[in-house]
Amino acid sequence: MDTYEQAALADVEVWKKKLMKKSGKFSRVSKKAQNKISGVIPDKVHEVITDSMKSLVTGVLAGSEYIHKEKDVSMLSFEQKEKWVREKIDTYKKTATVEGAGTGAGGIFLGLADFPLLLSIKMKFLFEAVHLYGFDVKEFEERIFILYVFQLAFSSDEKKQETLFLLENWDEQKEKLTELDWQTFQQEYRDYIDLVKMLQLVPGIGAVVGAYANYNLLQHLGETVMNCCRMRLLNGG
Repeated sequence: MDTYEQAALADVEVWKKKLMKKSGKFSRVSKKAQNKISGVIPDKVHEVITDSMKSLVTGVLAGSEYIHKEKDVSMLSFEQKEKWVREKIDTYKKTATVEGAGTGAGGIFLGLADFPLLLSIKMKFLFEAVHLYGFDVKEFEERIFILYVFQLAFSSDEKKQETLFLLENWDEQKEKLTELDWQTFQQEYRDYIDLVKMLQLVPGIGAVVGAYANYNLLQHLGETVMNCCRMRLLNGG
């Protein structure tokens, strides 16, 4: 293991400790506010999210929507792979920021359109990032891996612990994971983003909130997928 890989593995340990910290007071207050907001959100909004998540899971498991001709990365060093992944993170953050600002500025109808659009952006990014680390996204088990990375990024404290265990021990656990509980998957995601994304529907501030939220959601997803792939490649997981 070279110096770069040793530093990356050390970063994984720091990331895991941060991930396992309980939500702070602000998060708990936000959760209470979110629950109140969720209770007055029109059913149409919940339906859009649920339908989008169901379509996402179906599309990922089928694979065809997100699999395209990719670069051969077999000869790249680990450091070079990560350089390309970081470039992808920057590209997708810009895309998500522009998309969030545009839909956020358009009121509730365009704001609703942001949910499936952002999901698609996130998933396209995950497929590209996992491929750049050298995993074959044409394989069904790698697409299941991608869904669990997504779930780790956007879930509650309790679900994070469970999902991290699965990803840390992927070789041993993957044989048991022939399918995904999409109901839990979509509920965890919805609960994670409800508060900030509902603010995106508010006239006057929607564009700013949408741009800021999407930028940070992609940054967070990028950090998650990098560390999950590091665990597999550097720990032999």
